Amino acid sequence: MSNPQTTSQPTRLDVIVVGAGFGGMYAVYKFREMGYDVTGIEAGGDVGGVWYWNRYPGARCDLMSVDYSYGFSDEIQQEWSWSEQFAAQPEILAYANFVADRLDLRKSFRFNTRVTSAIWDEAGKLWRATTDRGEVIEAPFCVMSTGPLSIPKDPDIPGLDRFRGQLLRAQKWPHEPVDFAGKRVGIIGTGSTGIQIVQEVGRKAGELFVFQRTPSWTLPMRNHDLEPDYIAEMKKHYPAMREAMRMNPTGGTRPVSTRPFFSLPPSQRQDVMEHAWQDGGHTFLACFSDLLSNQEANDQVADFVRDKIGQIVEDPKAAEALKPRGYPIFARRPCLDTEYYETYNLPNVHLMDCLTDPIVEITETGIRTEAGETELDMLILATGYDALTGALLAIDLRGRDGRQLRDKWASGPRSFLGMMVEGFPNLFATSGPNGPAALANLITIAENDVDWVANLIEHMKAEGLASTEVTKAAEDRWMNLVLALAERSLVRKAKTWWVGSNVKGKPEGLTMFVGGFNKYREHCEAAAASGYADLSFEKTLEKV
Repeated sequence: MSNPQTTSQPTRLDVIVVGAGFGGMYAVYKFREMGYDVTGIEAGGDVGGVWYWNRYPGARCDLMSVDYSYGFSDEIQQEWSWSEQFAAQPEILAYANFVADRLDLRKSFRFNTRVTSAIWDEAGKLWRATTDRGEVIEAPFCVMSTGPLSIPKDPDIPGLDRFRGQLLRAQKWPHEPVDFAGKRVGIIGTGSTGIQIVQEVGRKAGELFVFQRTPSWTLPMRNHDLEPDYIAEMKKHYPAMREAMRMNPTGGTRPVSTRPFFSLPPSQRQDVMEHAWQDGGHTFLACFSDLLSNQEANDQVADFVRDKIGQIVEDPKAAEALKPRGYPIFARRPCLDTEYYETYNLPNVHLMDCLTDPIVEITETGIRTEAGETELDMLILATGYDALTGALLAIDLRGRDGRQLRDKWASGPRSFLGMMVEGFPNLFATSGPNGPAALANLITIAENDVDWVANLIEHMKAEGLASTEVTKAAEDRWMNLVLALAERSLVRKAKTWWVGSNVKGKPEGLTMFVGGFNKYREHCEAAAASGYADLSFEKTLEKV
């Protein structure tokens, strides 16, 4: 993957796309097919986004394969076949490469290149982006497809730079195999990533020490191979399935219940929960309609899952430490696992409860807690991301009058539909903050957002318009809606990356649209149908 030679002369394009994950790939394809001169810029060495970087043991999508795939091309749908209900990272990356090959996308990307700044030129009505290679790229439109999870964060623990053993970061895992045999391995972090790593490394390491501060809710995935007959049947019905996904709050095919928890008698509720546990996946979220709005209903489901943990984990002390308390179930990202709790029954796997025995520092030889030091050969960091806003704020983004995005978002992100920001003309985000990102299928969201932006640009072209931005009033209305919906949701009660509490100094608050993808799509469609009444426009520059 070579890049063009650095030049002092700016490269002029129609559209700049930042990121080569599934959102960026589709954006580049869409604009290229529309006849625009578009280039994608990607920090990694190839396509795939988070699946290019995250190669850790056990990495797997917790959305069903049929959901976590493109719907814009029937040719791709028919030519590609998934092997499992929940695909692992190698297969997802293979899918991204297949799409890139099939659509010849790589010729439109600059890889191993990072955008360091993007500044709006009011006189020229264009964005001027600078890369870490010294390149300058200009275009009227800039689309940030950086994704909600692309800036890893290290733990705020003293001494990390002193550790002399092998240090591994889940989000930047080596491309070559890692040998755990006979090694004393420590892992910090028990979110979705940590859970996936633990259940794999626990079976391979000499000893595994899991440093857990806050236990996560995790449910059995019940993954299985997909039969050829099922795959053939699915391919025949893709159009209807994709339409159903667009009408679904999750942006996927999982059914959504309209039945409140207390509409059933206790014995039937118990039967429904037991069936959901045995069925696996995110079935629980489709059982009852009010699990994220009714605290009492949420409490009873939480008690059911805690009982299951106690039944699986043989050591009563470990079982108790693994039971989440103090926040609603499903208010943190609901993880899916393959025998995660069973892993703690292995004699070489040790749960280190950092609530009762906090980490003091990382030493040259391991981790020291208040109770003493655990010596390690290897240390794995599964400590998450500066999510939703981190990738955008890592770039020096300056809009009208030189205003920096980090200043506008100093008290938290503000946008319109998660796609546009007041004061930043012709700048768009896919799956951005204040949209449904992380609460719905990201590929479905990305396709919706790219199509919406593309239609807006075509409208501007047809009307002879040079620039557009959302009005402050429209941005305020959208944020009021986002915050009002958040106030009614139990999701806001958990300290997670969803609300920004995992990053020291970051403004906290649930700023994702929790009304469901289907309602989000309706808002997007209404904004377009109004003739883009929420936006202001400027005419095309007159030629001298």
